[in-house]
Amino acid sequence: MSKIHILIVEDDPFIAEDIREALTNIDYQVVGIAHTKIEAINLLEQTSPDIVLLDINLGDNLDGILIAEAINSDFQIPFLYLTSYSNKEIIDKVKHTLPMGYIVKPFDEADLFSAIEIAVSNYYKFNKTEALHLELINNTISNTITQKEFDILKDIYQGSTNNQMAETHFVSINTIKTHIKSIYEKLDVHSRSEVIIKLKTITNS
Repeated sequence: MSKIHILIVEDDPFIAEDIREALTNIDYQVVGIAHTKIEAINLLEQTSPDIVLLDINLGDNLDGILIAEAINSDFQIPFLYLTSYSNKEIIDKVKHTLPMGYIVKPFDEADLFSAIEIAVSNYYKFNKTEALHLELINNTISNTITQKEFDILKDIYQGSTNNQMAETHFVSINTIKTHIKSIYEKLDVHSRSEVIIKLKTITNS
């Protein structure tokens, strides 16, 4: 089995090297270390890691959260927060970025190993299932659902309101309504309840 490739985003070079050494000791491949948001985005584009270990506080800013948002929108790979912050205020701020885990410093190799293995396994299994469901849906309709519409469709299925979806996807409520209108037309339904019935019929769930 090939090694898991990991990008470290940590502004303190000494801590970054400690993390690199710990990861190497447990047989992971570190593809790069970024100390700033710009370095992180560049390395994400250049190295295509399997997972990112992401510090929240880079310098004087919470740039780790901005990097997480970029990962979700542009790279679609899992990430773990590896940070000294454990207070409720910070945790509430990062929830919307949907990390695959949150490790509080100080850490040991066992903490890293278990968190990384579970995060990578769960993320890629989940996304494989997602793709299958999207393919199943599109095989039954003539005008296919886009990935963005599929994201909205999952929110509808989970009972999210228009306001909640707008906050989650960082768009206006009118944009959400436009996506929903398109979804209704493609699925040939007229309400949220009909969407759920249609999805259950398609996926046999």
